[in-house]
Amino acid sequence: MSKTQENLMAAFAGESQANRKYLAFAEVADKEGLPQVAKLFRAAAAAETIHAHAHLRNAGHIGNTAENLKAALEGETYEFTKMYPEMIKEAEAEGNASVAKYFGYVNTVEEVHANLYKKAMADPKGLAETDYYVCKVCGYTHEGPCDKCPVCGAGAAAFVNTSNCCK
Repeated sequence: MSKTQENLMAAFAGESQANRKYLAFAEVADKEGLPQVAKLFRAAAAAETIHAHAHLRNAGHIGNTAENLKAALEGETYEFTKMYPEMIKEAEAEGNASVAKYFGYVNTVEEVHANLYKKAMADPKGLAETDYYVCKVCGYTHEGPCDKCPVCGAGAAAFVNTSNCCK
């Protein structure tokens, strides 16, 4: 891999992390009654997304939908078969039971994501039209509304319809 490719991927990672961090900061500002600060954090987060997408595109890591589904499936499969199981073991070994438990939730959700990608890969044009709902506690993703999260047990109020959240 060339130094430019390495730099593009490092920049992508940094910009992606900044986006998520700024969105988390915006939630705190909202809770503290500082809506203008929250708006600033969200604006910066949107800019970081633009940067991250450009870096990923320039690195050649955005393909057609079939290629993107394959890459997504590979990433999710790695996470639930290797990455999170190891992280769970390490957290348990260090006595971080609550972190290990949450990693367990995430591990289960990553497998759900992999299965959703497999389903999409099998027949992308025939995928049933539905909205996806995500549990705000653990990230469980469900086709259609959900009364109770099967992963963390959160109720229906914890689910958000993601149809227009990330455009």
